[in-house]
Amino acid sequence: MTRTLVVLGAVLVLGAVSCGGAKVPATRPLSTLGHLQPAPDPGKLGPELIPMPNAPALAPAGAKATPTKTVDGIKCQHDERLAFHIHIHLTLFVDGKARAVPAGVGVWPKLQKQSGLYGQFVVTQGECFAWLITRFADGLLHVEAPVTRSFVLGEFFDVWGQPLGRDQVGPAKGAVTAIVNGAVWTGDPREIPLISHEQIQLEVGTPLVAPEHITFPGAF
Repeated sequence: MTRTLVVLGAVLVLGAVSCGGAKVPATRPLSTLGHLQPAPDPGKLGPELIPMPNAPALAPAGAKATPTKTVDGIKCQHDERLAFHIHIHLTLFVDGKARAVPAGVGVWPKLQKQSGLYGQFVVTQGECFAWLITRFADGLLHVEAPVTRSFVLGEFFDVWGQPLGRDQVGPAKGAVTAIVNGAVWTGDPREIPLISHEQIQLEVGTPLVAPEHITFPGAF
């Protein structure tokens, strides 16, 4: 019994636990981060009924997956048959200030700016969509794939064409704090799994901000 507890303790110190033979990064309570700034007003509801932050984009939209190039095995396709469709919410802060995830990540060619309050998500001839995309600048990530498979946050950033690691989120560099469903993620933020209705917050630098919580619309 004692030996078993010692081994388990060693695994926890490494920040991972075994789950079905795979190592899954452990989480720790939000309280371990100490004082957090209150989450700001998330913004007005957009077309997807998700709050749209009144904040500049972290980086321009991009699509490294194209009709002739895959990224992490992820394709950009026209009119693909959907077998797997889920939504995840991603919130970003840099030095305590909100940053937006832009519309059109994973859309090729680059989504053109449209008129109107929110802009329109318009399909044009020759356009294709990666299996990981954003439709509006509300932080809602769409996993839309013709196959059922697992995805991680690092793959979304790869499709976007932006770096992600323990010390960088897009062009923002510094210590990265990741909060997943209200708990602190202790592993590499690239390995955060994309699970239906998961709420992910990435923060670069300080001060740290309390996690934003949204309500997913019934259709999502």
